[in-house]
Amino acid sequence: MSYLENHFDKRLDPTLLVPGAKSVISLIYNYYPEKDLVDTNPESFKIAKYAYGEDYHKVVKDKLKIFLDRIQEAVGSVEGRAFVDSAPVHERAWAKKSGLGWIGKNSLLLNRSMGSFFFLAELIVDLELEYDGPIKDYCGSCTACMDACPTDAIAEPYVVDGSKCISYFTIELKEEIPASVKGKFENWIFGCDICQDVCPWNSFSKPHSEPRFVPPDNLQKMTQNDWNEITEEVFKTLFKNSPVKRTKFEGFKRNIAFLSSKD
Repeated sequence: MSYLENHFDKRLDPTLLVPGAKSVISLIYNYYPEKDLVDTNPESFKIAKYAYGEDYHKVVKDKLKIFLDRIQEAVGSVEGRAFVDSAPVHERAWAKKSGLGWIGKNSLLLNRSMGSFFFLAELIVDLELEYDGPIKDYCGSCTACMDACPTDAIAEPYVVDGSKCISYFTIELKEEIPASVKGKFENWIFGCDICQDVCPWNSFSKPHSEPRFVPPDNLQKMTQNDWNEITEEVFKTLFKNSPVKRTKFEGFKRNIAFLSSKD
């Protein structure tokens, strides 16, 4: 995942992204679903909750543009840019610094009232503001995320080996999935929510109110057999505006075949 190393200077210095920048406004946007698709079809394959609906990049970016417009209406001319996981912005670091949460042992930002099922986003603006500060770490002695990870991707507290993560294997990896992790995916074919599902702080998660994150009816009805027989046409229809398109049809079929094969 070498892309994380690219433009490292921009990840540290927002003025390289927005000339004259003075503030980073960090935001979180809930995507916790009212109904988990796993509950609908317990024996079916699993898709990470963030990918149930429309691609979050576009949904959240649209919200940020409205927010920036309202800032400009309120205070006058403000130069700024909106970012949603699509540019070299050190999102978790800024969110932590702003007091939105702390970095958990699974490396995700955790919030005491919302858990971790939310997207991070930023507005970088040339406006001086009053700033919030960081909060303390509330993970304590809990190791639920570490204990539950079937591929041992959380090597030690706060250290995640991305190359062992189910999300990496099912989304980022372009080659064949190694045989060494056979039988460890627990039916995940796109992403993985295990370390979030077991986190005690996610017991406080509340369903989102974003219509664009609601999964289409066809997705809710998919059985394991349906997944095994999925065609490229169905894939394109089902995931027309979805983050799942990132795997492309060939990658998605590879994931399904990896889980379905008996070898």
